[in-house]
Amino acid sequence: MKNKNLIELFILCLLAILITPCLAHAGLETSLVAIKSKLTIVILPLLSVIGIALAGTSFFTGNPNAKQHIAYAVIGSIIGFGAQGIVDFISQTVR
Repeated sequence: MKNKNLIELFILCLLAILITPCLAHAGLETSLVAIKSKLTIVILPLLSVIGIALAGTSFFTGNPNAKQHIAYAVIGSIIGFGAQGIVDFISQTVR
């Protein structure tokens, strides 16, 4: 049991040594740009597609609020797929 704890501690120390230089050289601006790109390129369009699928399912199951769900999904999709353009427009306007 003691050897297992020592091995786990060694692995954690090795990982910390390997990861720390990468984190030390990461700047705030670089991290924010990476987060922005993940949000606008991957996450928001994915959520838009999921919203449209759920709204379509709501429509086909006969939910009385299906039209409202579809409207929300379309508005969310416009924002989700246009997020990169919106961010670029705002950043050009602010500069």
